[in-house]
Amino acid sequence: MRKIILFIASSLDGYIARSSGAVDWLFTDQDYGYTDFFTQIDTLVMGNKTYQQVLSFGDYPYADKEVFVFSQKQQGKTENNATFVNRDWEEFINKIRQSSGRNIWLVGGTQTIYFFLKHKFIDELILSIHPIILGSGIPLIVNDPSLECSLNLQDVNKFDSGLLQVTYTFKNKNAD
Repeated sequence: MRKIILFIASSLDGYIARSSGAVDWLFTDQDYGYTDFFTQIDTLVMGNKTYQQVLSFGDYPYADKEVFVFSQKQQGKTENNATFVNRDWEEFINKIRQSSGRNIWLVGGTQTIYFFLKHKFIDELILSIHPIILGSGIPLIVNDPSLECSLNLQDVNKFDSGLLQVTYTFKNKNAD
């Protein structure tokens, strides 16, 4: 079965973007393992707001990958090699996990991450924690006590910039 990996960055106080969606605070001075990670995946899943944000960055970076965008309003539409999914997300995710291929990158955003956490679909979390406190913004994780889960620390990388990158797997992933 293919692994679903949430590879994402957040501020120290747990925000993945400013309230406006801006990510101008993210470090771009080096790769932080992104290139190596990107070679290990061939499929991306993300919410529509994240997809729209990606489009605002300029050249579409995922043209050589299979991309699925979860949207409640669009179904079956395809653009930029991205297919919009609006049907039973749980059934769809189980289907792509069973298909052949490399790992699957859960890109974001908050509501999509929430759905994946709620259904215990995430196998691994690679979190780059930037040494900045935003004070407000779009949270990494929705405040919901039913999401409680324990994690196993797999790796920690410390960079000269102050960024910490931690890798976790989920304990008791298949437990209800």
